[in-house]
Amino acid sequence: MGSYILKRLLHGAFVLLAISLVVFFALRLTGDPVMAIMGQGNPTQEAVDAMRRSLGLDLPLWKQLFKFLGDLAMGNLGTSFRNNQPVMPQIVERMPATLTLAGAGLFVSLLVAVPVGIISAVRRGGFLDIFGRIFALIGISFPNFFLGIMLMLVFAVKLRWLPASGYQGFKYLILPGLTLGLILSSIITRLIRSTMLDVLRAQYIQTARAKGLSERLVIFRHAFRNAMIPAVTFIGLQLGALLGGTVILEQVFSWPGVGRLALDAISNRDFPLVQGSVLILATVMVIVNLVVDLSYGFLDPRIKVGGKGA
Repeated sequence: MGSYILKRLLHGAFVLLAISLVVFFALRLTGDPVMAIMGQGNPTQEAVDAMRRSLGLDLPLWKQLFKFLGDLAMGNLGTSFRNNQPVMPQIVERMPATLTLAGAGLFVSLLVAVPVGIISAVRRGGFLDIFGRIFALIGISFPNFFLGIMLMLVFAVKLRWLPASGYQGFKYLILPGLTLGLILSSIITRLIRSTMLDVLRAQYIQTARAKGLSERLVIFRHAFRNAMIPAVTFIGLQLGALLGGTVILEQVFSWPGVGRLALDAISNRDFPLVQGSVLILATVMVIVNLVVDLSYGFLDPRIKVGGKGA
């Protein structure tokens, strides 16, 4: 187990290095950050050159790259071009809001998808199954920002039950959390339904029923636990989409998270802040994927994580 975790951590480090290189070069194709900072004031060429030197942008690209990688190896994400503040504290300050929104979306998605997916599989062809499939189809078809705006218009503007935007308490989390969760739940519902149908046709399920076990015990102890293995894998992979979805919703609901910080940094061509935001979110993804892999052994004791059969 220890060697497997070490191997995955090394793999994650190479992934983060590749992401950092892609982001570094991609940002240099977006334009000159100095002109984004000073362009509105009709600055002199001397002022532009001085600003470029102060930001280290006068160096050759390869020197900028080695400086970036050297700082990254020391855990330093650099200093913001816009406000001249260290990048790491700014991201750390915003991260709880992003993780809260992503966690709320995941909670809502599982709260909806698990019972709907199970019922759709157990009552295949019935009214609840048809309703579940229609719900999943509609959810997949809706962009999250459109659903967020619709929920905002209904519950915040028309009914005035909930605040339209902000980050001041639990009630401000309801609309963005529902938006994120309902979109994700439609996909998970379809997955749980299909995997449950496959498991319910398995021989060991028929054997469990033949032994006289109650239907509830067969479904939840034997069928659902095994059906959750591909669902857990999918949920882990979807965390990237979940965090990506928060980027748009943070803008829609004025949510002060890392996604909104990154969008503002992109519009300002604040290279260090964009690079730091992407790397932190990618690090979260690497950690979550490792946790997902380690959870397989808990869901199915026959699976030995990191063993020959894994």
